[in-house]
Amino acid sequence: MDGVRIDKYLWAIRAFKTRTEATDACNGGKVKIAGTNCKPSRPLRIGEVIEVRKGMAVYTYKVLAFLEKRVGAAAVPDYAENLTPQSELDKLRSPVETFFVRRDRGAGRPTKKERRTIDALWDSLDSDEG
Repeated sequence: MDGVRIDKYLWAIRAFKTRTEATDACNGGKVKIAGTNCKPSRPLRIGEVIEVRKGMAVYTYKVLAFLEKRVGAAAVPDYAENLTPQSELDKLRSPVETFFVRRDRGAGRPTKKERRTIDALWDSLDSDEG
């Protein structure tokens, strides 16, 4: 086998769920070989290093062997070596607290339950005055 298309290879080693996603990533400039963007039809050579940007992280794979069909996750290390540094994987585990804003009790608008309590209090004060 002379080489395999990069989009087909990335799909086969499970870097992308579908071949369409792999093709779109290549067309979108998210797949690079030797720092250069590559088209989906670019043939691969054994020993090349592929960089794939997915979200905030950049995954790095080294081509060990070619394959035409998608393989199980257990067989992937026979065809591609994952060279992704731990620092890139840590980007995926960013702290959850930065994404969610917490409101201290009593700050901001009242909750529905608190609003009902306030309304009941006002109603009882109005009935006492009249």
